[in-house]
Amino acid sequence: MTAPAEIEIGLNAAIVAISARTPRLLVVGEDGDALDALPFGPFDPNRHRTMEMSLRHTVEAQTALELGYIEQLYTFGDRGRHKMPGDQGPHVVSVGYLALTRLDSDRDAKLELSGARWRDWYGYLPWEDWRQGRPALLDGAILPALHIWADQAPSPASASRRSRLKLAFGLDDFPFDEERVLERYELLYEAGLVEEAVQDGRIERYRTMAALGRPMRHDHRRIAATALARLRSKIKYRPVIFELMSPEFTLTDLQGTVEAIAGRHVHKQNFRRLVDGAELVEPTGSTEAATGGRPAALFRFRRKVLEERPAPGLKVGGRTSG
Repeated sequence: MTAPAEIEIGLNAAIVAISARTPRLLVVGEDGDALDALPFGPFDPNRHRTMEMSLRHTVEAQTALELGYIEQLYTFGDRGRHKMPGDQGPHVVSVGYLALTRLDSDRDAKLELSGARWRDWYGYLPWEDWRQGRPALLDGAILPALHIWADQAPSPASASRRSRLKLAFGLDDFPFDEERVLERYELLYEAGLVEEAVQDGRIERYRTMAALGRPMRHDHRRIAATALARLRSKIKYRPVIFELMSPEFTLTDLQGTVEAIAGRHVHKQNFRRLVDGAELVEPTGSTEAATGGRPAALFRFRRKVLEERPAPGLKVGGRTSG
């Protein structure tokens, strides 16, 4: 009788902040490993009563950062997700979390001392950033390679791959859904177009594309993709966007933060009408000096909205086509 596999429970955190209207992801590194990683560590039930308590302790120990808003994402347990030579050692099942925070100069100094650093989230998922229009990477590299991958499969697998491409990337009059971040990354992984497929021994190196974002350790880029998908969905029905904002902010700052997460430009007047209709903010009565223009009014999150309706969010409409 085969002995049961040894299982280790790990905890990973995709920690997000906004800087200069750019989404930042907190990453850590280890000596001798050039790949970025999300903060992670084992769950020790002898030390911590809950996984969340254990994650908070791990993150603070690794990065000197105290987490605020946090929510569980998903459990990642595929065999080989922590590929090692010979695949020896316990099988690691990881529970992923999404955490939101605000940048702070004092805390950032501590982060640097810990070896942690903030990186542009879209550096790992460049095809997800549509703020300057449709990324040239899609039509110049990604879609041609994925079409070849789909056509090379035997039937009916080929038809299934083409169908997944349509849904994930918004092809043939299908709308491009910004929330399908994970589906897009998984297609790129299966097709061998990202470096992680090589790391895991799934595909030969010649199939990868160096331009397809910065690779991460193990399956941490898949966890980051899952976190981006969750956050893009969440801002539409929960006021979590304000976890990334200063206590007082301009509407321009709020729009820039929403655009940074959604990965696309939003028309200014449409956004102002959306904010007014959602009743999520209220004026503080103060203004912020603007360079070369009129002072901008400052707003704050109107917390009373949490008592008024069950799903207060900024329901930014999706793209009509890819």
